[in-house]
Amino acid sequence: MKLTDIYLHLRSDINKIEKEIERNIDANHPVLQEASSHLLKAGGKRIRPVFVLLSAQFGTYDLREIKNIAVPLEMIHMGSLVHDDVIDNAELRRGEKTIKAKWDNRVAMYTGDYIFAKAVEMATNCNAPGINAVLADAMVEMCLGEVEQIRDQYNWNQNLRMYFRRIKRKTALLIAVSCQLGAIAANAPVPYQKELWRYGYYVGMAFQITDDILDFVGTEKELGKPAGSDLIQGNVTLPALYAMEKDPQLRKTIIEHLENDVINKEQVKGIIESIKKSGAVVFSKVIADRYLEKARSALDNLPDGQPKSALNQIANYIGDRKF
Repeated sequence: MKLTDIYLHLRSDINKIEKEIERNIDANHPVLQEASSHLLKAGGKRIRPVFVLLSAQFGTYDLREIKNIAVPLEMIHMGSLVHDDVIDNAELRRGEKTIKAKWDNRVAMYTGDYIFAKAVEMATNCNAPGINAVLADAMVEMCLGEVEQIRDQYNWNQNLRMYFRRIKRKTALLIAVSCQLGAIAANAPVPYQKELWRYGYYVGMAFQITDDILDFVGTEKELGKPAGSDLIQGNVTLPALYAMEKDPQLRKTIIEHLENDVINKEQVKGIIESIKKSGAVVFSKVIADRYLEKARSALDNLPDGQPKSALNQIANYIGDRKF
């Protein structure tokens, strides 16, 4: 089953959200306009708006109100990707040139800032109390996660606690907030809001861990970027942490090659194979599955129906991603 099949019943509303995103990134400046449009055309899963829409179905579902938070959340995610590519010096995203590669770092940073600002501007249209405070807190945490990633680049002595805190801030919190704010915008009962936040947080943690696994086991065509890109850029993820802890010689090899910036494609291939053989993929998958179990348990306290079923199926989809 494709991910989009799970929320097929929302296709019409998702298309409207897409058009709203396009309308809101419209800029008077030609460079900002072209750069923002380039990012939008690269596509994406739009999973954050999906979580907003599904969570809103536990309350009074009114797209006119809900879009005022669904669109900003996706735009915040888009802006963070632009900044990520500058930090990581990434040339490709989803198989297309990044904004920093197509223009330069300065255009990329201002484009990301512009998208953030437009997101905050649209979120002020939300009538539900507390939404902007939750959104602001999430953006602060995302920024902290970005700074932590910069600090931890090429830090071979980091531990699992540091990794989990980083992915919580960079990925999981925005997904948790997407679920929470969808429920708040629809005036869903407060206990539902809390359980949906929990579900989103645990799903978000699992989602990032599986992404980190795929960076080692996926092909360049599947990933839209070279396999092992995270490690080459000095971002030490869960599979690499496990493999380096288990195999001191592999740790030494990785550090020698990456710190001296002399690594080539064949060496990357060899390191990826060594990481896979270490049992790191299996270990990381077990951790992701534990988070997914917690996500499913959060759904137990929500009423049965299509929204709950779809959220459960999304958790299953993340768990079943091809490794």
